[in-house]
Parts: sequence; C-alpha cells; structure tokens
Amino acid sequence: MSELNEKGQQTTATHGITTKEKMAYACGDFGGVLTFSLISSFLTMFYTDCMHIPLAQITVLMLIARVWDAINDPLWGGFIDSRKPTKYGRFRPYVMWASVPLAIAAALMFFKIPGLTANQYLIYAYVTYILYGMMYTGVNIPYGSLASVITDDPRERSSLSVWRSVGAGFGNVPSMILLPLLVYSQVVDEATGESVKVLDSNKMFFAVLAISVLSVGIYALHFKGTKERVQLPPSQKREGKMHIFRTVGDLLKNPPFIFLCITSMLLIAFQMYTQTTYNYLFKNFYQQPNLYSFVTVCTYVPMALFLPIIGKLVVKYGKKEICAFGLAFAAVINFIMYGIGFTSLASNPMVFMVLLFLSGAGQTFLTLEVWALVMDVIDYHELKTGRREEGTSYALYSFTRKLGQTLAGVGVPVLLAVIGYNVEATAQTAEVTNRLYTMATLVPAIVLVVMFVCLFFGYSLSKPKLQEMYKELETKRAKEMAE
Repeated sequence: MSELNEKGQQTTATHGITTKEKMAYACGDFGGVLTFSLISSFLTMFYTDCMHIPLAQITVLMLIARVWDAINDPLWGGFIDSRKPTKYGRFRPYVMWASVPLAIAAALMFFKIPGLTANQYLIYAYVTYILYGMMYTGVNIPYGSLASVITDDPRERSSLSVWRSVGAGFGNVPSMILLPLLVYSQVVDEATGESVKVLDSNKMFFAVLAISVLSVGIYALHFKGTKERVQLPPSQKREGKMHIFRTVGDLLKNPPFIFLCITSMLLIAFQMYTQTTYNYLFKNFYQQPNLYSFVTVCTYVPMALFLPIIGKLVVKYGKKEICAFGLAFAAVINFIMYGIGFTSLASNPMVFMVLLFLSGAGQTFLTLEVWALVMDVIDYHELKTGRREEGTSYALYSFTRKLGQTLAGVGVPVLLAVIGYNVEATAQTAEVTNRLYTMATLVPAIVLVVMFVCLFFGYSLSKPKLQEMYKELETKRAKEMAE
C-alpha cells in the first residue's frame, strides 16, 4: 500500500492493517506464551516435586538468571537498533531466527535426566533455564518492538495490543487447561497410605516437547503475515554503532516510561505468582489439581466478553483511565478472596472460582491495553529525543518485566519455605495448606493496590495528554519527511 506525501512523492502507507495481519501479529505472542506459560505454571513445581531441588537454591537460580538478563537484554536491544533494515524488515527476521533454539531450550528445561545427583540436577537447571531466558530475549525484544512499526495509527495500535493479548490467551491454554489434565499420576503416599496425585516428569517432558514444536510453526505464521510500515526518519541513519547508555539515560528521564515499567513489572509478577501458587493451591488445599484447568477460563472469559467493546471504552475514557479503574476493582475482589479464608466458604473451590472470574474482569483492561501503553511511551521518547529506538526501549522495558518474573520466581519459593512447605513430602499438613491459601490471596491483593497507585498517580499519559502528543508527533514527522 502506498500514498503521496506533500511533495507528490510515493511513500509507504503507515497504517491500514487488516484483520488477517492482526491475527498474524497475535501469533507472535501465541508462540511465545506457549512455552513461557510453562514456567509460570509448572517450572517451580517441576524443580521441587520432580528434581527435589531445595527452595533456597531455586531462589538463588532465579536471581542469578536476572543478573545475566541485566547485561543481555540491553545489549540485544542496542544491537538490533544499530543494524540496517534487511529486506524482511528491522525486527521480523530476528523473531523467526530465534524461535527454533527457543523451542529446544523449552523442551530441555523440562527434561529430567535419570540418575543425576542433586548437584548435577541443579547445574542442569541453571544451564537450561538461563539458555531459555536468552532465547526468549532473542524473540521477545524484536517482537515487542515490531508493533510500533506495523502502524502509527493510535486506534490500530490499541487493536494490536488487544490482539496480542488474545494471542497470549491462546498460548496459555495448553499449560493452564490441558496439561493439568495430562501430567499428573496417581501414587500412594508411603507416610499415610493414601492415594494422591503427583507431577509426572516423563508426561511433562513429552507434553512440553509437543508444545515447543507447535510454537515454531506459530512463529512462522507470524513472520509470513506481518509487515513493517513505519520507516526510520531520514535524519536517523543506522551507523552500525550501539548507543545503549545514551538511550537508557534518556529513558530514565521519561516518567511515563518509568511508571509503566513498574506497573508492567508488577503485572507479570502478579500473573506468574498467581499461576504458580494456584497450582499449589488446587493440588494441596483443595486436593483437586485438575481444577487448575479452570483458572485460565475464569481469567480469560472476561477478556472475551470485553473484546467487542474495549475499543469504544478506550476512545471514550482513555487507556490509562480504564486500566486504573480495573486494577482498583480487582484489588477489592482479591481482598474479599483473602477475607473468606476466615470462613467456611474457603473450602468451596466454586466460590473461589467466582471471585477469580470477577478479579479477571478487573485485570482484563490492563492485560488488553498494556502493549498499546508501551507503544505510547516509545512514541513519547521519540517526541522528546527525535530518535526512534524501539529495540533498546523495549529491551529495557522487557528487562523490568523479567524483574517481575524474578519477584514471582523468588517470592514463591521463599514464601513456600516460610509457610513450611516440604519438597520431599507427597502430601502437606493442614497447617501448611491453610497458610498456602493466605499466600495465594493476600499477596496478589497488595500487589494490585500498588499497581493502581503507580498507573493512576505516576503514569501521566492520560487521554488529553495523548491526543496532544499524537498531534505534535505527526507534525514533527511530516516536517522531517518534507525536508
């Protein structure tokens, strides 16, 4: 698609994407979340219940992996920003190239080599987990940067954010709905003589292997169906040099970027923390691990209900505004979930599911619009600096999300240790399971409150501010193209 500029010159259109392309773009997060959600739902349990790695060692592993990410993520983002566009674009080739080693790393992460010692299992966990993290960076940074060059139209970008969230929802289906029905085996607890369900490492590996192979095919659909339209300003030449420190310094002076990073960090921490703790909760407190399959249903059905009207709500009220309202509502619901822990209702999983559905309704707005918010702060960076540096900007943003993964990855094993969870036991005591319920409800409620405060009071790109920014940026870009 092409159009004429003010001088009558032929240019590439920077908007006008089709539903087919939106679906192809969604495939990028579909493919990524297929394996990423395995970490949220099963990795900690795989380490504790299958490899019997002590909780303290899991905590250290998560911390060391994030230290490496602090180095790896900005370097990869800066490298991408410094490269000249290929015939396939600036970002799409990297997504496709890294998808194969990402799939291999995911499968290896859940492969239990028979007969290793405790230390050997720990070393294996380090190698495979860090390898997966590096390959995920290789895919996710260019994918996250891609949305800002597919279109420059605010409504289309909001639509892309929604479609990305839809893709992520489909990516969660195998790990959160199918696998809980497939990867457990019935065994007899030697201490009590009772029959209990435990995570089966062999079933887990073959399930992950199938998911990993599928993810590569999904990424191929993404690569084939998307197109990069927004070009670099003529004044911004790719020199083959990285300007990481300059870009990071400018981003740290960008308040909307900082508060969005904090909010998004807490969002991913919230999502991973609840997915992991709910898995433990349904296995130990309710003693019905198969019910964990309905967690995704309760979380994502509200998303499906709001999809037809989310665009209208954004136009009428603004992205920041509806996201902040949803977080406040979800926080209230989670405090109610914690409160019923002091009543007999706590033992009824259906009551928990209903409240989980309402909490999911509140979270839906930020989940659907967070990627549109990211594109807004990248545009704000361009307005303030005159440079489009999507790769480094998204790399720093992505790193803060990985800090959120660390909060969850470290927080869960630490709190499990605090409540007395026994990694060697087939079944936990009643005292431990009651504490587990508190752990699964009170912490998420507090996190949601902090997210609301950061977004409502710290993130300044309200609806009127964005309208002003779009006009200024459009004028600035038109002036640069005319020169």
